[in-house]
Amino acid sequence: MAEGRFDRKSGLAFVVAFGVVSLFADAAYEGMRGISGPFLATLGASGTAVGIIAGAGELAGYLLRLFSGALAQKTRAYWTITLFGYVIQMAAVPLLALAGSWWMAALLIVIERAGKAMRNPPRDVMLARAGDQIGHGWAFGLHEALDQTGAIAGPLIAALVLWLHHDYRAAFAWLGVPAALTLFSLFIVRIRFGFAGHVSEAQKIAPGGSLSRAFWLYAVATALVGFGFADFPLIAFHFEKAGIVPESFIPLFYAAAMGAAGLGSLLFGRWFDARGLSVLIPGMLLGILVVPFGFLGGFWMGLAGALLWGLSLGVHEAVMSAAVARMVAEQDRPRAYGIFTAIFGIAWFVGSAAQGALYDLSIPSLVIVSVAAEIAAFLPLFGALRSLQGSAAGRG
Repeated sequence: MAEGRFDRKSGLAFVVAFGVVSLFADAAYEGMRGISGPFLATLGASGTAVGIIAGAGELAGYLLRLFSGALAQKTRAYWTITLFGYVIQMAAVPLLALAGSWWMAALLIVIERAGKAMRNPPRDVMLARAGDQIGHGWAFGLHEALDQTGAIAGPLIAALVLWLHHDYRAAFAWLGVPAALTLFSLFIVRIRFGFAGHVSEAQKIAPGGSLSRAFWLYAVATALVGFGFADFPLIAFHFEKAGIVPESFIPLFYAAAMGAAGLGSLLFGRWFDARGLSVLIPGMLLGILVVPFGFLGGFWMGLAGALLWGLSLGVHEAVMSAAVARMVAEQDRPRAYGIFTAIFGIAWFVGSAAQGALYDLSIPSLVIVSVAAEIAAFLPLFGALRSLQGSAAGRG
């Protein structure tokens, strides 16, 4: 089959179309994630358990991306793997309404993350191909902004159901509606943009052989960020346990965080196209404040922490994928995304588990460990920036 190529018009159309798919998907799974921490608390889970569950979900999610990225590169079945991952993920959300114990809920939470893991590397490769025409920062930033529009709607749906019925299970059941719309819209995009998955075949090289020093330093920097970045389920668990935020307000806080994420992805995505990787510096500075605000204050500091959490998430969701696309040739992107996200996921899991355990022991210790990891991330980031500047100078 002849290799398909985007132009600027079709590239923008694909990003917007897939953004609509992600809008529905985020309405489903972010609505679920916004209430999963308090739901686990009602089922008898401890802070340690919530931290491990959230981290295990991310670990499974990011490690499976290593497999799905390699599989996509080997088989070139980009659309097939993407479709399979979305089906698995969207099925897990409404099934939480049937969970009768915290361990059963935990299993479904991990399955949801696994489905996302399967579909993300091949999807990101297709988005990066469109970004070759319109700018990687703009492609991932615009997609993330549409994505976060759904992420606002999902928690609002959950909040409304909780307000009307005071029933987490009813909320999970209603989130099945955007889950179904996700799959319907995805199949339409597949039919319209089938050529998006026609990626050029990778050359046979030694593992890691084509990945630059800047790529590896950047991976270390983002791993430290992931280690120190608190999962929202743990933050929401704290809001519930400490009684600083009313139950029905917690998904509203999450919706506000998703709005901040969408704004951050648009602004920093455009900024990345103009200035490159250095735009992560202010984004990481904002991230340092998330845990202190989220765990050490009352209602208003908690809201500020949620907004900062969302803004930081938007920055990294837009810039991280765009940066990998800029550092790596098209044919090597599936493997690079898999390796990159696997490293990030391991760090996220270890950090989430540690933060959950520290929460049960000492909240100030949790804050210290988180802030220290975020600050430490600047060292490899500066190394990656120097390496990129050296490579640019060498080409010049």
